[in-house]
Amino acid sequence: LQYYEMSYGLNIEMHKQAEIVKRLNGICAQVLPYLSQEHQQQVLGAIERAKQVTAPELNSIIRQQLQAHQLSQLQALALPLTPLPVGLQPPSHPAVSAGTGLLSLSALGSQAHLSKEDKNGHDGDAHQDDDGEKSD
Repeated sequence: LQYYEMSYGLNIEMHKQAEIVKRLNGICAQVLPYLSQEHQQQVLGAIERAKQVTAPELNSIIRQQLQAHQLSQLQALALPLTPLPVGLQPPSHPAVSAGTGLLSLSALGSQAHLSKEDKNGHDGDAHQDDDGEKSD
């Protein structure tokens, strides 16, 4: 019974993630024509790199998230030991789940892409052409 519940939960989560990916791809397709030719190429390259994620990269990210989650739990345990001023509550830490792990993966990929652009002298901001026309 426990195996069935876990399997069902993972199946639901995978369908949810697939739907999120489909919607985000739709948003990208709608926004892409408004970008300059240079930025379109950068975005298409970033999307292709994101699709090439490997199992070792996923394992590394999951490991980092688990360590961060364990650290936040240790911090949460230590917080009540220090007295807080009246009216203040200790900060809450969201739990790490498979869904946030996959979403964090896309955020990490875009951050890595942006940092590479910064090193190359690009500002990473999207600019529309002055005439406002789409370039196909």
